Amino acid sequence: MSTDPLLSPFTIKNLTIRNRIISTSHEPSYSDDGLPKDRYRAYHVAKARGGIGLTMIGGSAIVSRESAPAFGNLQLWKDESVHWMRLLTDEVHDHGAAVMIQLSHLGHRSSNYSGEWIPTISASAVRETAHRAFTKAAEVWDMERIKNDYVAAAQRCVAAGMDGIELMIYGHFLDSFITPFWNHRDDEFGGSYDNRMKYPLEVIRAIRAAVPEDFIVGARISFDEERENGLGMGELLTVAQDVIDNGIDFVSALRYSIDSDARLTKLIPVMGMPSASQLEFVGEVKQKLQVPVMHAAKIADVATARYAIEAGLLDLVGMTRALIADPELPNKVISKREDEIRPCVGASMCIDGIYTAGAAFCIHNPATGRELELPQVPSRASTSKTAVVIGGGPAGLEAARLLAERGHQVVLHEASNRLGGQMCLAVRSPRRRDLQGIIDWRIHELKRLGVTVQLNSYVDADDVMASGADVVIVATGGLPSVATVPGAQHVFDSWDVISGAKRIEGSVLIYDDHGGNQALDLAETLARQGVSVEVASPERTVSPDVGGMVASRYFKDLSKLGVTFTLLRKLNEVSRNSDGTLTVSLGLEDETWTEQRIVNAVVIENGTQSNSDLYDVLVPHSINGGEVNLDDLLNGLPQTSVRNASGEFQVFRIGDAISSRNIHAAMLDAARICRAI
Repeated sequence: MSTDPLLSPFTIKNLTIRNRIISTSHEPSYSDDGLPKDRYRAYHVAKARGGIGLTMIGGSAIVSRESAPAFGNLQLWKDESVHWMRLLTDEVHDHGAAVMIQLSHLGHRSSNYSGEWIPTISASAVRETAHRAFTKAAEVWDMERIKNDYVAAAQRCVAAGMDGIELMIYGHFLDSFITPFWNHRDDEFGGSYDNRMKYPLEVIRAIRAAVPEDFIVGARISFDEERENGLGMGELLTVAQDVIDNGIDFVSALRYSIDSDARLTKLIPVMGMPSASQLEFVGEVKQKLQVPVMHAAKIADVATARYAIEAGLLDLVGMTRALIADPELPNKVISKREDEIRPCVGASMCIDGIYTAGAAFCIHNPATGRELELPQVPSRASTSKTAVVIGGGPAGLEAARLLAERGHQVVLHEASNRLGGQMCLAVRSPRRRDLQGIIDWRIHELKRLGVTVQLNSYVDADDVMASGADVVIVATGGLPSVATVPGAQHVFDSWDVISGAKRIEGSVLIYDDHGGNQALDLAETLARQGVSVEVASPERTVSPDVGGMVASRYFKDLSKLGVTFTLLRKLNEVSRNSDGTLTVSLGLEDETWTEQRIVNAVVIENGTQSNSDLYDVLVPHSINGGEVNLDDLLNGLPQTSVRNASGEFQVFRIGDAISSRNIHAAMLDAARICRAI
């Protein structure tokens, strides 16, 4: 038996969980018609196969029809949910893991304009800034119906063979009665502590009475709201004890609130914030409770997780985002391959992606959420080929890794003296330095897999054709997209400034026609150097490709630094003045109205233009002429196009060598092409 505390079993009631590593409840928005169908099931089965002790599905799985699914939530008011939960439960169990589900009514944390457009309700008529719905105060008949819905949903979970459920008792409907932050009622359910607890305890007792005695019922609770008119640790410990006395078997403990993006980032820390910041606090909570305690909040590395168990701070450690990055994490711990674990870098694409991309994705694991398309563990190719990868940015690194993992002989050429491509610029921002983990992990993996890496290696078409390669992957990235406005010769691109090649003093206008992190990184870098910064954009929102949680941290700091933002402005012209300053003309699209700025410098962030010169030369010499059959690409089949029967190799380009996109898109390009080579 292992002596690793992370690998020791743990028992709740009659359920023995094989180790202490768990994935806490969260909603990846993989549902189909509100049900955990094939995609949802494959995501959780991958974690079970990866060795996890317990996977919890259905973050905010909704129990009532009028609770609109704001972010792809499972809809457990549907009877057909039992069938799909049973399939998931059985398959997870087959791989040795336990499975539970979180139940909730979203209350104010939803939208009046999604689902069936039924008015949102809460304990009182309030509005949550994150989801922006104005609610009606729940009437007694609403409360009776919702209590019955909770009971029916819990019974469906029992029928589906689930090991237990978790009730969401912060930030949603039940919590809106408990905390005076939301509860402004003057009836028997408002005012005093006993009145505010009356309805949530009724719901818990009703659930407990309706499910088998050995069925596990837990609760997720915040133990310090840290907001005006909210509850503190002392009061919330009383809440916890009361819910335990009324039938709760375990507590998922955390800190802070979720009613705004800024507060949510304190509860779920993002890149640039401290790791495991709530761990000691939750350890104090655990000492005061007599039930098992679990917790997850940026516990991203095995050493910290192990410490949390060994020091008695937790009974079960949630590594939810770390498992999104690498669902094989537990197996790698078991087999003493911790150095092979793909790290979570905290980019929060898994959370923000639900709103920006429609589902949770890991910035550098394209297989997560696509398990039906991309295996988490690549299979070996039937025939080993020789492959040349040109470019050591995110696309090239991932292509070289996957090809080597599948058993091919790989050589990677990088023209500069370091690997990482544009990520080498991104990590210069202190808040994004953790992206270095994407590079470092792949460098380690390429070494482990025997990939030949040649730096300062600028190859031309003759070099490629002389290599005798069967497959050529062109991942040469892009170059800054040049400005096309009059006076463009007077502006800098963001790469020049971030790299330090150009020094700016005085005042600067940053023109962002990209919408990603780049302009925000640039603004923060310059503002911290004492430069007066204005960011102008033709968009109607600031940095629309940056998710709310990450953006909230940027805006908080940029506001303190005095950075200003101007939206709905088109860059018309830049001209140089006799004193060396620049006059910038900004206008409205299709309008003659303009306004001017006088600044010391203008920097444009306009994405990249593909660097495809080498690819263009190689295409006529290739078998496939660069062609990618999209049906084969998406179905995981080998690319068999023949456009030149006398060609010497297949050639494919990926990442920004195709067009300006993000890190995840580059990884996905590599994964889709290389999985079938």
